[in-house]
Amino acid sequence: MVVNELLAKELQDFNKKIIVLDDDPTGVQTVHGISVYTDWSAESIEAGFAEENSMFFILTNSRGFTAAETEQAHKEIANVIQHTAEKQNKEFIIISRGDSTLRGHYPLETEVLKETVEAQSDMQFDGEVIMPFFKEGGRFTINNIHYVQDEHALVPAGETEFAKDRTFGYKSSHLGEWAEEKSNGAFKAEDAVYLSLESIRDLDIDGLVSQLMAVKDFNKIIVNAVEYVDAKVVVIALIRALKAGKHFMFRSAAALTKIIGGVSDKALLTKEELMKDHSDHGGLIMIGSHVKKTTEQFEALQTCNFIEFIEFDVHLVLYPDKFEAEIQRIIETSEQLIRKGQTVAVYTKRERLDLGENKKEEELKLSVKISDAVTSIVKRLEVRPSFIIAKGGITSSDIGTNGLSVKRATVAGQIKPGIPVWLTGSESKFPGIAYVIFPGNVGSRTTLKEVVELLHQ
Repeated sequence: MVVNELLAKELQDFNKKIIVLDDDPTGVQTVHGISVYTDWSAESIEAGFAEENSMFFILTNSRGFTAAETEQAHKEIANVIQHTAEKQNKEFIIISRGDSTLRGHYPLETEVLKETVEAQSDMQFDGEVIMPFFKEGGRFTINNIHYVQDEHALVPAGETEFAKDRTFGYKSSHLGEWAEEKSNGAFKAEDAVYLSLESIRDLDIDGLVSQLMAVKDFNKIIVNAVEYVDAKVVVIALIRALKAGKHFMFRSAAALTKIIGGVSDKALLTKEELMKDHSDHGGLIMIGSHVKKTTEQFEALQTCNFIEFIEFDVHLVLYPDKFEAEIQRIIETSEQLIRKGQTVAVYTKRERLDLGENKKEEELKLSVKISDAVTSIVKRLEVRPSFIIAKGGITSSDIGTNGLSVKRATVAGQIKPGIPVWLTGSESKFPGIAYVIFPGNVGSRTTLKEVVELLHQ
């Protein structure tokens, strides 16, 4: 196919290190054979730069941060990247991988990255590419409007439950208007550059390149895409513009990283690839996410008679002594069951902890305490499960980084479309364990059940 050949040719001499900052660990949901570092120390970033692979991921988990923590983290990361690049004499691009339903610290993250890199170097960013297309999750951008697939319907993103997020909510489904809304009018929808499906489908690569070459003042570049081939055509144009001297910041979902990183297609993972130590122990499923899709998937999972379900009453967070006793109860019960070969699902109480109006920061702080408690269950576990599944982005990040003490993992691939699996590093609590990172908002009603059945067989 002509597009694949053109893309391969452009990638061949695209000699830039691609650094993907992932605001939760679900961003590796399209790649395999790629490293994920869970900190941004000079040691980790130098190791990423030294790899053969053109791309590596840094898990920031910033979707679980306050704005101030996010700003601080992104300043530190940009400083270390810039310093490492100079030391190794290597050019780079940064992709800020955000949620395909548009939640996250935007535009804060990319603005901090831009300002920090520009202050440390002579690089000036001409524009910012906005590309939330993510086919595996049913996220499509058509006529500049971003859609979320719900069974057989496409719903404009601004009309979904995700747009009502208490921390990261928004109204606009039109991506130019969304960027204007999120930047409080600093960037106008009419100033954005729109890469249309017509130009992409006509293979008007020269036309797309000239649109990109004209971008200045950090204006926004909105990418329309419905299929991977659309994204490939855009990446060909982007690489040509970058080679011609343009500098772009990227805010994207997971499809872009696969294409620009030159990652091949790979079949879905099998049980045999993931379960190498054949233990008699049961598996562990941790369910933290509260989005509607997770609740539906959890209900389907409850029909599995081989799973023991344990409810974690997280509302006890308001009473520290009772909360600690509850954590201890869950650890002891889980250990006994897993040791006996029983798969266990620990789930947080499904009712939201609601402190009332104008309590966003307090609620966020309590949710961090709850997340820490969920993590501590894995951290304090004294029996190795045969596998671990974490449901929800922030939950899976905390469990990976703190619960399992992973410093560097390798992405094995996907167990279902958009659902990645880490193989943990030798430094982790359970080296080489298959750790399934199950996003809150991906898959159909039965996907979680299917994954558990596959690993349990």
